[in-house]
Amino acid sequence: MIVHFTKKQEDSGKMRTIVKAGVFRMIQIAWLPIAAVSYVLFVIKLIRYSRKSGVSSTTLASLYTRWMQHQLGTRLDEPVARLMMVLPNVSHPALRLVTGGTLLAHRLTGYVPRIYRYPYEGDAPMAHEPAARTTFFDAALARHLGDIDQLVLLGAGWDTRSYRMPKAIRCFEVDTPRTQQTKRQVLKKAGLDTTRITFVPADFMKEDWLEKLVHAGFDPDKPTFFLWEAVTMYLDREAVESTLRKIAGTRSGSVVAFDYFHADLIFARSLFWRYARAVTNAISEPFRFGIESTKPSSKDVAAFLASCGLSMEEQRNFGQETDRKPAVGGFTTAIVPMR
Repeated sequence: MIVHFTKKQEDSGKMRTIVKAGVFRMIQIAWLPIAAVSYVLFVIKLIRYSRKSGVSSTTLASLYTRWMQHQLGTRLDEPVARLMMVLPNVSHPALRLVTGGTLLAHRLTGYVPRIYRYPYEGDAPMAHEPAARTTFFDAALARHLGDIDQLVLLGAGWDTRSYRMPKAIRCFEVDTPRTQQTKRQVLKKAGLDTTRITFVPADFMKEDWLEKLVHAGFDPDKPTFFLWEAVTMYLDREAVESTLRKIAGTRSGSVVAFDYFHADLIFARSLFWRYARAVTNAISEPFRFGIESTKPSSKDVAAFLASCGLSMEEQRNFGQETDRKPAVGGFTTAIVPMR
């Protein structure tokens, strides 16, 4: 009888979720014309500011996702909320209108769309990639937190993980000079304390970022977590492999986490990829690098990491992988092996 009652409760809960999801989608659809127009305005300001200032625009994708997760309660991050409100490359009226339908629907129903609920069973589709990679990297960092003395954010962008770290961990942020200078200005405007963070300006394709990092106080003989999120696809192969080999030369047990695209799909002819390339080309951040792989892609990713002196710890695909079609890309963590 108890089992029967529990089954009825489960069925009732599933039905309520279905109803909430249906109402949520209807509100989103009704809001769609407003969101579409606002999105165009949002992108126009983003591109204009990038061209004028030289500040990276692709880094906003991660911040936008985390801001939405914060608003929906799936990943609370107050520094993200404060930073988003002062960024000079964001049209805040357009942001409110683009996200208004989703946030209103959430407040009325309590429903959170699947895109912001990773991890779930199966591989994340391309549309869910920013939220999925954030969750994957958060979990990897939490798993290694007790074993590291230093955190290095490579191509840090608008990342705020440094503010979530224990005081015992020294935090470094490496990024291009213009993007980093703008970030430091907006962090101050947002009232966020940066005294615990060491900022290191460097260009991965033009400078020896590790040499500059060491000069700024980084100790390569201490265990470190290197987080390289949403960067590799915008660099050339030489820069990617050089960076990974530099990491492989640091303390054994150190970890690097990064995401990547499949090499063939960077040049795919689908409407989505054509649009993606048009946007990244417009902001002078074209796609350059991907990892060649066949099913199972984890085997090829492990071989690529090994060629750079690293041992793969974990790998997840995003985008479905079949016998005929490779996964769009993936996330991975690798460890510096014992020498």
